[in-house]
Amino acid sequence: MQRTTAPFRADVVGSFLRPAAIKRAREQFAAGEIDAAALRRVEDEEIRHVVEQQRASGLQVVTDGEFRRAWWHFDFFDGLQGVERYEAEQGIQFNGIQTKARGVRVTGKLGFGDHPMLEDFRFLNSISGDAVAKMTIPSPSVLHFRGGRKMIDAEVYPDLADYFDDLALTYRDAIKAFYDAGCRYLQLDDTVWAYLCSEDQKRQIRERGDDPEELAHTYARVLNKALEGKPADLTVGLHVCRGNFRSTWISEGGYEPVAEILFGGVNIDAFFLEYDNERSGGFEPLRFIKPGNQQVVLGLITTKEGQLEDQESVKARIKEATQYIDINQICLSPQCGFASTEEGNNLTEQQQWDKLRLVVDIAKNVW
Repeated sequence: MQRTTAPFRADVVGSFLRPAAIKRAREQFAAGEIDAAALRRVEDEEIRHVVEQQRASGLQVVTDGEFRRAWWHFDFFDGLQGVERYEAEQGIQFNGIQTKARGVRVTGKLGFGDHPMLEDFRFLNSISGDAVAKMTIPSPSVLHFRGGRKMIDAEVYPDLADYFDDLALTYRDAIKAFYDAGCRYLQLDDTVWAYLCSEDQKRQIRERGDDPEELAHTYARVLNKALEGKPADLTVGLHVCRGNFRSTWISEGGYEPVAEILFGGVNIDAFFLEYDNERSGGFEPLRFIKPGNQQVVLGLITTKEGQLEDQESVKARIKEATQYIDINQICLSPQCGFASTEEGNNLTEQQQWDKLRLVVDIAKNVW
């Protein structure tokens, strides 16, 4: 059965490889050779082009490719009230590689305010045509997890319960603000739930004095509180990612450790789940997905390398998943974005578009 509302049988996570024109304009801006208005004109033109390419690939959904961002998460957090970016001592450690040394910390009361990304969405929505414009932002748990207590000013939030309450309300305000701006498809990107499936990451959590199971319950409460009062015609998805930086990763492990609380207890409309390799585990945890309208978007097409998957093998994996969830609750997408940071993954733009056309072709065959 085809779908006329989000998520679609053929969907996309969000980010795309940055075109040469964007990279050049960012370098010129950093060097003081062009101003912010000139940079934005270049971004506007390249976003128009990437929207056209998504439509030409057969997608019913379009994003702006996150072309105005350097990072999938920090740029959004920068725009929140009470959050500041800083130069960290070291970058985030991926498998054999580190990111640039950046971080964010909470220095004041959290709030959404007049976030600059509202205007980014309005532009995307104005050029989306008959496609649905999807906005992608980091999930609330991401603002807490990596730094924990030490990155939250103790004078502002002496009690973390107050911090989590404000975090939920900030995201509730964000959901309303994007809805009022015309957004009907919002995606929360979340690496934390995958970390809570990783034995190595859970060890690190315990070493810093936190309890992984307690964190899972806290993050679930924050998400559900943020979603309270969500309009019925707004689809909110949650993308669970194991790390995506220059084709590398951070965590591994199947979804079983968090499946009951996440799939069974968080009121999300669609779960975007990575299933592109053995690090993602099996489909058994999908048994906790509620029957009915909730959708699971299987990320069976990797964005970490350019080689195309075999159609029949992907279709066989979809069939395997139907042992645990109804076929009409399944959609298909790439496993992650193609460029969660401006550096991008190790594949070409042509391979990126070939991957998306493969998603569309398989979805047509299956549904």
